[in-house]
Amino acid sequence: MKSFSTTIQFNASTQKVWDILTKISEWTEWNTTIENIEGTIAPGSKVTVRAKAIPERAFPLKVSDVVPNKLMVWSGGIPLGLFTGKRTFTITSNEENATNFFMSENFTGLLAPLITRSIPDLQPSFDEFSTCLKKHAESAEA
Repeated sequence: MKSFSTTIQFNASTQKVWDILTKISEWTEWNTTIENIEGTIAPGSKVTVRAKAIPERAFPLKVSDVVPNKLMVWSGGIPLGLFTGKRTFTITSNEENATNFFMSENFTGLLAPLITRSIPDLQPSFDEFSTCLKKHAESAEA
């Protein structure tokens, strides 16, 4: 199974971080890893992402889980579980009134060993995403 993840802590409320993550129409203003993104954050809705790491390909994803101020899960792939990519965004507060952000993506399924060979190393993009989120969440503009 191929996977990527990033985690970061910053000084912003979980509500502020949640608001940033769920206003996807504004992602390209603060997130340098996204070329384009469209859709709505609601369970069962669709989101289409065009990432700078793979700009020639649009990724249609289903918002499969939403727990306000805590969790958001997007998934996509090939039917029948032959290949699935699942991205999870998790935000929690800690005892210092700071926010912990964790994002991961896991690729699974019967065809995963074959398909993941063509997926580039997304770790730099994951780390850049979390850094951009931190910078934006701690700014006065957010």
